[in-house]
Amino acid sequence: MKLHMQILIALGLGIKRNWHIFFGIILGILVGIFLHGHEYPLVSTVLTFIGQVFIRLIQMVVIPLVVSAIVIGITSIGDNKQLGKFGTKMIVYYGIITTVAVIIGAALALIMKPGIGAAHYIAENTASEVQASVATAMAQQQGNILNIFLGFIPNNPMHSFAAGDMVPIIVFVVIFAVALAKVGDVNRPIVSFFESVFAATMKITDWIMYVAAPGVFALTASAVSSFGIDIFTSISKYLLVLFIGFMLQLCVVYPLFLKFFSKVNIGILYSAVAEAMMVAFGTASSSATLPLTIACCEKRGISHKIASFVLPLGATLNMDGTALLQTVAVIFLAQAYGVALTPFLIIEICLLAIIASSTCAGIPGAGLITIALILNGMGLSPEQLVAGFAFLFTIERVTDMMRTLVNVTSDAVVVAAIADNENEINYDLFNNPAAYEDIA
Repeated sequence: MKLHMQILIALGLGIKRNWHIFFGIILGILVGIFLHGHEYPLVSTVLTFIGQVFIRLIQMVVIPLVVSAIVIGITSIGDNKQLGKFGTKMIVYYGIITTVAVIIGAALALIMKPGIGAAHYIAENTASEVQASVATAMAQQQGNILNIFLGFIPNNPMHSFAAGDMVPIIVFVVIFAVALAKVGDVNRPIVSFFESVFAATMKITDWIMYVAAPGVFALTASAVSSFGIDIFTSISKYLLVLFIGFMLQLCVVYPLFLKFFSKVNIGILYSAVAEAMMVAFGTASSSATLPLTIACCEKRGISHKIASFVLPLGATLNMDGTALLQTVAVIFLAQAYGVALTPFLIIEICLLAIIASSTCAGIPGAGLITIALILNGMGLSPEQLVAGFAFLFTIERVTDMMRTLVNVTSDAVVVAAIADNENEINYDLFNNPAAYEDIA
């Protein structure tokens, strides 16, 4: 299938699957333009309420989503030595790619400063409160660096769950999941429980995304009615930063990665998984794209042993596109609210973005759902940043499609590198794109 046709199909899938989101954005813009410059207190209150409800629904699913995803991902590796070798290499490769992604995101956001243009849209008293919250959190952390790491270890995991302290929760769950992986088949009842939790949480998240249209409508209408259509100038700069970052990952980072760690040709690999890349863009879901990603890899020369192990875990744990998006989004918010971006805070944002993206399930909207983890580490909650979140949610679906394309491509890059390292690629088939058949 020609590339231009694949792109058109991807755009069609995106509009078909997410028509209600796009409709909510467009309707929100129109209503916001109509309300701009007029006083309708009741309408403004209702819009603010609906927007807050949407944000709270998103916060509601963070902990069960993160916990179940970590348990399933780690226990899937198991205690088999061969799988352990694949798993170690996979984690190292994913770690390299994700670290580079957050560095690119942070560098671009600091250089291009997408949040500066949004600063005058933020109320001064709200900005002052956010600045004070971050300053307090950073002062407590910098006062004793060792206490930061000590704070990562929960002395009472139940208290951390109740308080929503995400980093201690993740540390506990990772240790618990590793222990489950080591005890063998006796872990099945617990793992099955978390598989059920993950499935149920994904269903809830799917429901939230289906009712996202009113939330996105309210956030968009509220923002445009307050600030006018000029609000999209700052959003377009944010979108440009993300686009440049994603293109650097696709066109620079992945080719260099394969050059250093394998002999796989990046052009041939992209040709092999083109259908999966386009469907990822259209559906904005790594999990929904997973069957097609596996089919593309296996039918074009990568062994089932490698693809069936690495790709499902990658769809859950490898989210370098999400990490880049979260890094840019948090720095955008910090700039918009006038928060001083010290080297210490930038490093913390990058580290938390790596953690947050690795606990992010491959479902639409999850990138902004787990951003709460990063804000929590900064002493903030999404509710304190409602105006800023209105900026992000107006184009959330577009950025979601872009970051999912990067995530799925990253999975394909890593599985190809591992397959090459383990001599598990049929290069006679892989290097012959003319013999490829379209994946149904």
